[in-house]
Amino acid sequence: MGEAPQGYNGEGFFTTKLSDVVGLARKNSLWPLPFATSCCGIEFMATMGAHYDLARFGAERVGFSPRQCDLLMVMGTIAKKMAPVLRQVYLQMAEPRWVLSVGACASSGGIFDTYSVLQGIDQIIPVDVYVPGCPPRPEAILDGFMKIQELVGKESIRRRNSPQYTALLESYGIQ
Repeated sequence: MGEAPQGYNGEGFFTTKLSDVVGLARKNSLWPLPFATSCCGIEFMATMGAHYDLARFGAERVGFSPRQCDLLMVMGTIAKKMAPVLRQVYLQMAEPRWVLSVGACASSGGIFDTYSVLQGIDQIIPVDVYVPGCPPRPEAILDGFMKIQELVGKESIRRRNSPQYTALLESYGIQ
């Protein structure tokens, strides 16, 4: 259960900033979209299982439609031919959206330093949190998810309209 944001309370009422309430709601109701291509996807399956249970963090609903999800979890090797597809999936997601890069292959190409493997998804889309490992343990995936929750909970409602965020997207060729 999330902690209440800072505010003023009394008998029968509580006041706080709208940004804090929205952040609390967003961080505890993320809808992940798994984009799993190899062994990291198997570790993600273990993370969703009863022993680790990602659902206890408010991510009960794993979606497979980018228009309904707000957290893109890229797991595994991304071939350069697959890069435009991954980018299109990212662009189809509604704002606000976040990206979790899981494992060495998604983060840096891993051991596949070849012409056909993308050397990190941050070459085509902005990444918010990286999860190290080859493949990462379910505990590491949960830790990365909790880092995303921290980021989401502290994010201002207006950050997505800021010049810095617009410049970041423009650096990736996204309007």
